[in-house]
Amino acid sequence: MPDSPADAEARRAVAPVICYPTDTLPPANLPLYRAARAEARKACEVTVPPRDGRTFRVPAGGFFRITSVDGPQVGDLNLWNALDLGERFFSGKTRALHGTHVSVGDRLWSSLPHLKPMATITEDTLGWYGIDAYGGGVHDVIGTRCDPYTHRLLAEDDYHRCCHSNLSRALAAETGLPVQEAEMHVHDVLNVFMCTGFTRDTGQYFMKASPVRPGDFIEFFAEMELVGALSACPGGDCSTTHSSDAAACYPLLVEVFETPAEALRAWEAPGANPYDRSHGM
Repeated sequence: MPDSPADAEARRAVAPVICYPTDTLPPANLPLYRAARAEARKACEVTVPPRDGRTFRVPAGGFFRITSVDGPQVGDLNLWNALDLGERFFSGKTRALHGTHVSVGDRLWSSLPHLKPMATITEDTLGWYGIDAYGGGVHDVIGTRCDPYTHRLLAEDDYHRCCHSNLSRALAAETGLPVQEAEMHVHDVLNVFMCTGFTRDTGQYFMKASPVRPGDFIEFFAEMELVGALSACPGGDCSTTHSSDAAACYPLLVEVFETPAEALRAWEAPGANPYDRSHGM
């Protein structure tokens, strides 16, 4: 390790600067969304089995709710624009704008060149958790998703119930695409109910037992017509392991609610990003 410079402590003491101040972002109109939610009616529900994945569709202006039903369980969520699978959830930019963990009022943003809000979090029964003494929080956009490639690299065997594989199978079933083609649309996730952070000494990504209880839920307003895919992670509550059949796992419930048009008169769907894509040419 190189020798520290004489002013090392002064350099470490420099105050941080927020990379993306969000003061100019249009705020989420939670009163409008909640008024619309009061008028919304349940359209369908999907049960995601343990160690498996399922898809669901949400109309623009609708809501979807993810609930832990039988026991502590985390889920890996992917979202696509239902009219264009090329527009998908961008966890990295969502993290840069809102932080490592998201809750009420935060938005899930779409990939470049679109960069539009796809969904807004309107309710979260785990919003009380905050950041714990280990630096852990709930609903992270810092992890990716457990996958068979990393598992093969670290464990030297094949495991087909990783969240990446679950999402790939689910999207293939939804679209009719071959699973290898559907896999190319699977992307970094919102880790619903997962409790995670980074260790202070080594900077490693950690997980710990999720605080989720049966009946806890997170709910979203759909800013565009969405296809969603959710995997009930093979890690269960992620207290000890993932990518194996060792953990106790439980189903997750997805409910979709449709909002009558008259309740959305004051809402406007997000438009195209105004950047002209000239890139200086």
